Amino acid sequence: MSTQTNEEEINEEHVVLTEDEESIEEPKSELEIAQVELASFKDKYARVHADFDNIKKRLEREKYSALEYANEKFAKDLIPVVDSLSMAIGATAIEADATVLLEKLKEGVELTMKQLLGVLEKHGVTAVDENEPFNPDIHNAVQKVDSDAHESGEIVNTFQKGFRYKERTLRDAMVVVAN
Repeated sequence: MSTQTNEEEINEEHVVLTEDEESIEEPKSELEIAQVELASFKDKYARVHADFDNIKKRLEREKYSALEYANEKFAKDLIPVVDSLSMAIGATAIEADATVLLEKLKEGVELTMKQLLGVLEKHGVTAVDENEPFNPDIHNAVQKVDSDAHESGEIVNTFQKGFRYKERTLRDAMVVVAN
């Protein structure tokens, strides 16, 4: 009897432990597991989608800001040119000999022009070289003249300088071409 009682006690303990384990872990069906995973994936998707929208909006704001302030450096570089022109205007108020004043004014304007061309060149704007052969992409022939000193199609004179921004023509050079 004692053997039988011990086996019953052991079986009862085993049953009790098994019932306790089941109550702690509670087995889930595949459907419940799939629903939990689906909820987790939906949450992750919503978070990633929100992050993507936020990044997209931030990049749009940065793009518009960059476009709005794209010329800021160029404008800052032009300020010294404006200062030079202001000084030239102020120099005319000084009482001095007209020829001396005119010579100084001419020198100041030449230096200011050099300064302005330097700023333009720094930002990729260059003048079309006057010695370049005629090219309809960068030259506008406004007149043709007979010339013994130049071959036909060669540039005789430049009325107005042309300018390029990097490789793109901003303004054609207005030129006189030999017949």
